[in-house]
Amino acid sequence: MKKEISLWELFFTFFKINLFTFGGGYTIVPIIRDEFVEKKQLIGDEEMMDLIALSQSGPGAMAISCSLLTGYKIRGMTGAITCVLASTLPGVIIIFTISQFYQAFRANFYVNAALAGISGIVSAMLLVTVFNLGKTALKRERNLSIAMIAFAIVMGYFTNLNTGLVIILMGLCGVLISHYERRKQREES
Repeated sequence: MKKEISLWELFFTFFKINLFTFGGGYTIVPIIRDEFVEKKQLIGDEEMMDLIALSQSGPGAMAISCSLLTGYKIRGMTGAITCVLASTLPGVIIIFTISQFYQAFRANFYVNAALAGISGIVSAMLLVTVFNLGKTALKRERNLSIAMIAFAIVMGYFTNLNTGLVIILMGLCGVLISHYERRKQREES
């Protein structure tokens, strides 16, 4: 899977993805995955899953973190910088444009209707993302993944525990379990 992609193509791909995607990180992730795992075949599905997990754990916007890590995986530090620039530039352009015409946009029926329609699409994209990430997670450690998903749902839905705390707790569980399994494998060999 050692294919090459030019920095210009990497920039244009991330610029296009971020220009036409609404809803933030979780809506961009399936598009990045589709582009670099399925179409361009530059990253494996397991590697993409790891990049997404790292993106969620880092500070700042997940879309930017995912872009940075994907760029770094594909082209190193210059790829990371290229992807971050390509990912932030559309937002800057759009916000600047909207700020120039804010009063006209705020009262425009068509703009409000389009944004209402987009919110439904964002919900569907989030559902697809969760489904695809779940499928990949279940391939690795089926029983552990099901137990952690069930625990996270119970903690998130039935308690007042902060979602960030649940994510940190699940991350720590994953680290501890992985550490235990590696240690067990070393002892067996």
